[in-house]
Amino acid sequence: MTATDHAGYLRFTYPQGSKASVFVEATRPGIPGFVKIDAGKNEIVGYNPDRMDSHLGPLKLPNFKGYFVIRFKQPIAAKTVYEGVLMWPGKDEVLGFNVGAFVTFDTTHSGVVDVQVGTSFISIDQARANLDAEMPAWNFASLRAALEATWNQKLGIASIGGATDDERRIFYSGLYHALLYPKLFSEHGRYYSAYDDKVHEGTSYTAFSIWDTFRAENSLLTLFAPERIDDMVRSLLQDYVEGGWMPKWPNPSYTNIMIGTHADSLVAEAIDKGFKGFDYSLAYAAVHKDAMTPPEGDTTRRWFDREPHTPYEARAGLTFAKTLGYIPADKVSESASSTQEEAYDDYAVAQVAKAAGKTEDYAFFMKRSTSYKNLFNPARGFMQAKNSDGSWASPDDGWTEGDQWVYLFAALHDVPGVVQLLGGPQAASAKLDEHFNGGHNRHDNEPSHHYGYLYDYTGQPWKTQARVREIARDAYSNTPNGVLGNEDCGQMSAWYIFTALGFYPLNPASAEYVIGSPLFTRVTLNLPNGKSFEISAAGNTASNIYIQSATLNGKSLDVPVITYAQIEAGGKLDFVMGPKPSTWAAAWRGQPVQ
Repeated sequence: MTATDHAGYLRFTYPQGSKASVFVEATRPGIPGFVKIDAGKNEIVGYNPDRMDSHLGPLKLPNFKGYFVIRFKQPIAAKTVYEGVLMWPGKDEVLGFNVGAFVTFDTTHSGVVDVQVGTSFISIDQARANLDAEMPAWNFASLRAALEATWNQKLGIASIGGATDDERRIFYSGLYHALLYPKLFSEHGRYYSAYDDKVHEGTSYTAFSIWDTFRAENSLLTLFAPERIDDMVRSLLQDYVEGGWMPKWPNPSYTNIMIGTHADSLVAEAIDKGFKGFDYSLAYAAVHKDAMTPPEGDTTRRWFDREPHTPYEARAGLTFAKTLGYIPADKVSESASSTQEEAYDDYAVAQVAKAAGKTEDYAFFMKRSTSYKNLFNPARGFMQAKNSDGSWASPDDGWTEGDQWVYLFAALHDVPGVVQLLGGPQAASAKLDEHFNGGHNRHDNEPSHHYGYLYDYTGQPWKTQARVREIARDAYSNTPNGVLGNEDCGQMSAWYIFTALGFYPLNPASAEYVIGSPLFTRVTLNLPNGKSFEISAAGNTASNIYIQSATLNGKSLDVPVITYAQIEAGGKLDFVMGPKPSTWAAAWRGQPVQ
């Protein structure tokens, strides 16, 4: 198999002289669809209206279909369509439930059958046009070579030295995974909108798994695929214009999967990293609506995750949060996690407000971004859900794919503020020790991904260096089960890529990275802007994991932080590694949000 943006090329090789059949499943049981065989054109065409989110989101989308044109190089020798369990000999097309087609080829002289598949969300004609544009000839080798060159160029942005063969395979497999999502949804200048059910001019992306990917995956794209970031943000803003909200997990339309409005983070990160190819005023209107407009029926719904046939969830329980300062557990599910994650979203909204010239709004949302503190229970030393009357809910209530340990440091934008709540750096370090030593760190899920880096904020960066190396060793391997847990559209691998480089976007909307412990002796980023940024780690080995000193472009670096702008400017980050902890960067704390 090989592929282009909207088409696939498959080559089947059967034993010569055998019966060579291809089965095309257009739809499945209970799903209506259409299929047609045109033996004169050596084609099968059809459509399928099924979509993953049809039972989740509020939009019916009667025009949504996945269209296809399947083109064969060899003549079709025999054919039939089917519906359900019945074949229809003599018929070339069928419209119904659970439909498809069989075609058979003569292998007397050759067992090779070449197949090209064009896809579209606009029409059958567009699927054919996509196929004609992207595969104008039957040349498997040249298409494969072009695809290989495309991937080698992208993977070659990172050149690594001092890695074992297993580490090299883990690194580049991870980078490949991280560059698969989100998916290009537009087709040569046009796209079907899963928000107003119409076709528009422009570029569109879908399959943003944002609750997972806002943490590191999107940040990785700003380094490795910056040419796509403006279009990705414009796509989110198009969704807002056409459907009323930016999505939280488009698949391809609104789904109420997971919590928060973390598209706010993607917009803020793009702005703070200097991307200017979208309308900042429109961006602010979109994030402001997320932050200030409750969803339909907000106070009468519990907003369970993946609850079918509900209005778009946006920030569930926002009505209560605006008056109480938190989302109450007796009114809204997953309330404690939502309160904290949406405090981070408020920080992101504040960054967009600042860029849009909304000074008063910036101050308002920065202040509201500290609302996560309303859930801190000093008697227990944990965040805890509250009920609408102000009483504490059960410590086990209110969490999203986690618990009180996982969500203690959920305020990504204000780790220094959490450290203060816990009693200062020493107390926070002790809490982190208890977290890791007690087996509470769950790297197989995203809310724990930043935990290894938190010691940078407590004056013990050597513990960050040890923890991230331990996680990289234990959670990733060069095996079929090489990623601990669900890859989640590249987020799991993005963590590894950043950790291998030696830094991680703990607060992605800040355009800053906190430093861990680089995995290799050298990584050179051949950046798309033409600059190069080299990370070297003299003496780096499996036992020499501790940073003894660091310089950035020859000048002493005494804080465990570098910025996106510093990386994009090109240069060199040098570490000296050793077998024992040092006090490098131990004086740094970071500033709490006021």
